[in-house]
Amino acid sequence: MSRIRRIVNVGCAAAACLVVLLVLNNGVGILPALGTALNPGSGVWGSAANGAAVHAENLDLSGLDGPVSAAFDSDGVPTVNAGSDSDLWLAEGYLHARFRFSEMDLERRLGEGRLAELQGPSGLSSDQFELQLGLLRTAQAEWATLSQKDPTTAKALTSYAAGVNDWLTQTRASGNRPAVYPLAGVYPTDWTPLDSLVVQEVLTQDLSFTTTALQASILRGALGPAAMNTLFPAIPPDMQTPTYPGPYRDLGTEPLAANANAASPNGSAGSPAPSPTTAALFKLPAPAVHSFPDSNAWAANGPKVAGGGAMLGGDPHLQTTLPAIWYELALHSANYAVAGASLPGVPGVLIGRDQHISWSITNASNQSTMYYQEQTSPAHPGQYYWDGAWRNMQQAHYTIPVRGAAPSQLTVNLTVHGPVLTQDGQTMAVTWLGNIPSPDLTAILAVDRATDFTEFRDALSSWRAPAQNFVYADDKGNIGAISPGYYPQFGGGGDPSLPLPGTGANDITGTIPYAAVPQVYDPPSHVIVSANQRPVGPDYPYYLGTALNNFDYGYRADEIALFLNTHNAMTPTDFAALQNSTVDNLARRMVPALLTALAGAKLTPAAKQAVALLRAWNDRMDVSSAGATVWWTYWSDYLNAVFQPWWAKVPVSRDPAGLRISPGQATLDENLEQWTLTDQHNSFFGARTAPQVMQSAFGTAIDDLTKQLGGAPASWTWGRMHSRQLPAISGADGLGFGPVSAGGDKWTVNAADDGMSSDYGPSWRMIVQWGGTSEAIYPGGQSEEPSSPWYQNFVPDWLNGTYRPMPTPNTPASNAITWTLRPGGDR
Repeated sequence: MSRIRRIVNVGCAAAACLVVLLVLNNGVGILPALGTALNPGSGVWGSAANGAAVHAENLDLSGLDGPVSAAFDSDGVPTVNAGSDSDLWLAEGYLHARFRFSEMDLERRLGEGRLAELQGPSGLSSDQFELQLGLLRTAQAEWATLSQKDPTTAKALTSYAAGVNDWLTQTRASGNRPAVYPLAGVYPTDWTPLDSLVVQEVLTQDLSFTTTALQASILRGALGPAAMNTLFPAIPPDMQTPTYPGPYRDLGTEPLAANANAASPNGSAGSPAPSPTTAALFKLPAPAVHSFPDSNAWAANGPKVAGGGAMLGGDPHLQTTLPAIWYELALHSANYAVAGASLPGVPGVLIGRDQHISWSITNASNQSTMYYQEQTSPAHPGQYYWDGAWRNMQQAHYTIPVRGAAPSQLTVNLTVHGPVLTQDGQTMAVTWLGNIPSPDLTAILAVDRATDFTEFRDALSSWRAPAQNFVYADDKGNIGAISPGYYPQFGGGGDPSLPLPGTGANDITGTIPYAAVPQVYDPPSHVIVSANQRPVGPDYPYYLGTALNNFDYGYRADEIALFLNTHNAMTPTDFAALQNSTVDNLARRMVPALLTALAGAKLTPAAKQAVALLRAWNDRMDVSSAGATVWWTYWSDYLNAVFQPWWAKVPVSRDPAGLRISPGQATLDENLEQWTLTDQHNSFFGARTAPQVMQSAFGTAIDDLTKQLGGAPASWTWGRMHSRQLPAISGADGLGFGPVSAGGDKWTVNAADDGMSSDYGPSWRMIVQWGGTSEAIYPGGQSEEPSSPWYQNFVPDWLNGTYRPMPTPNTPASNAITWTLRPGGDR
């Protein structure tokens, strides 16, 4: 019997080994073939070689015309010197690929609808949406134009792609591929100029594609027009600090360029195909839908700056990940001498400085996404009614490869307004300005060469999407800002903050001329502040969007303006203190009103202790502050007490996708601030007054904190509630950073998102003082390989608010590790 048992056991073990070998060599279902991934000569083990410490090398790269040097400082930041521009872009492409290829490949896959090929079925919904929205179609149109009409930018893209492919050739020969590829059994294709344009489009989508018009339509239906107009007015209810104080001119409008994702008025007929529902929009991860107000930038000159020159501070707010969105470098050739933050996948420097000017960018937050309710009829299948006639929908067809499953087929319907979605059974098309081909790279490469504000402004004249605020300072002591981009204007008197009828009466009629977009140069205040607030005053003659369209609350801008206007002879140390400030400007305004409302009220012992904390508080959302926790919890409960009865009117059936319809949306805080300070009997308080609601909300907050944190109020430190984290883009928990206790909130200059574990915030902090120092820091490191000493080496400085010197073009750091890139090699 025991002999038979042993034979059975051996047979089972052999069968199990056979199954394992089959899986390792062939894969099963969505499980990839792991055998090659575990090959000790290559596979995931070889990937570790990409993270090894960098040493001096001589590298032969196909496509170079002459030698190029790349000198790395101790933190992995290279200074690149090339004899020609094409060699410079080739070297940049090689460096980006060497240190960030997996990130670049994921970005292009995201935009081109090829995530499922790598990730399996879990990536399919993203692929379907991105192909529907049309980033790939837009990039194809951009490349067709560039290759025919802009040889300089086209050459930059082809040279950059050649550098990426030089690295791919080396990795294929050595087997030292990033671990994701042998694990998945899917290997990357060569890089193309189209891929770079898609990566550019992905960032455009992150900054400007919104669903607020759809959200607004649900809110309006539930709350009614009167309440909707009160809660979400076009002009914010509190006085904000405009970036561009005016005066303004009405110069008419200019035509929009063609939308790459819109059908021609007489498109070819196609059979009707099911369109994805808008519910899918609200389930997509970042960066599919823009939702977070991004970025600070400011400039000062004259008496505001020590020495009387100009100084710039900038910190764009984006998702914070490992690896980070930026790769720092300095570039030098015959026509370029520029340093700063580059975007892996795209040539050039997006934010930084050259020998004469410096610049940073914030989101203009204007409305750039419009929805049109198309008129269709069963009597006209495959058609829609526009401009007095029935038109044929055009169609785009895609086959999406899915790892471990059959390919998925997708058909996208297109009207003159753009790709078609459905909402509550209605045919809805989306007009997104990111689908208009925009020569952004041409503009940025011209900015990288600019020597003064005239050249800077001229360089940006062709920028279309996303609309951005470019803040500027130069070596002559001048400061300025301009907001290039398309700002749509509409006909027919419709409300573009809501879905518009698709019959043609409310179509976009044009855009604001470049001469009339918000801009300023050397203001008499010697200060410029841009923090995503509405950039102009109420007398601006053009439509920009409503407060619901992601214009920031204005509290960051007000805090920055207060600091700059009350300081003179500032140094980089002052700018650094402001960039890292955790002062909550709304708390500065509202805590005194709360303390007045609580005076004489009957309070529990815990509430009395909390009041004492608020009286002694300095309005800073610091890790060790208990007053910060009391304030935040109270304000959240105050918002809920006032607005939740209204939100309860939104039927669950109209919110199938879990829209973020909740207190805390843009302008609700501003409304409550104004009513509390100036209109304490406002009808939104119901039968009570503002002080009565405040007292009740404060009691609720103390009860909430007692249950959640326990102990004495003095122990309720903000760090127990609030943290930051840097998730790995791969999704692997062990490769991310944090969460760690951290200060800040969504209203502080050192911004976080509105969650308690924030993965958004300053993605790059930079300070440039002309005649002085240039310094920067970002959350991450230069390498994407976790085994590299440069994977997250910048994180401690970023968390602590310290900086590192920016590299200087053509001046490598002392004791630099140098690569010499030489013409040669095979591809």
